Amino acid sequence: MSSRLRVPVSERDHVRGPANAAMTLVEYGDYECPACRQAFRVLRDVEDRFRGELRFVYRHFPLTEVHPLAMIAAEAAEAAASQGRFWAMHDTLFDNAPELEPEQLIAYAGELDLDIDAFAADLGAQRYRQVIREHFMGGVRSGVNGTPCLFINDARYDGPLDATLLARALEDSLGHRYAQP
Repeated sequence: MSSRLRVPVSERDHVRGPANAAMTLVEYGDYECPACRQAFRVLRDVEDRFRGELRFVYRHFPLTEVHPLAMIAAEAAEAAASQGRFWAMHDTLFDNAPELEPEQLIAYAGELDLDIDAFAADLGAQRYRQVIREHFMGGVRSGVNGTPCLFINDARYDGPLDATLLARALEDSLGHRYAQP
């Protein structure tokens, strides 16, 4: 029996794509995780393929015991979100991982034209740690035990992280197939 997503997608989530999309893909991820970095490219391919038809949601699941910089990277994404730039920072973190030291995060914020003082203050105060913990605990309740962990329309996807197979699973979640490109 596969796990189900226990925390519904809400306005508190980081969402890319239409709110009324027929397909929802939720990822629990860790910015320092090499498998998440590989999945990032696969997920972008899938998002491009289903543009306008897919709602993609990212939730933090930092595995801090094996990835010591995962928490501060998640905090950097949240600090960027407070300035309306979550997805820009999200993509930057995966594009530059494993370079996730605090001074590098500040540099990325500068490249994204964020207010550096506010960003640095947010990191220093660990202002978004509770939000990240909420994501993590929601993942635990949903059966997440590693990253990346994906859910398609609330059902856990345990298949290979391959764009073609993931696209097929998304199509199958609707009970029909899309025309192949």
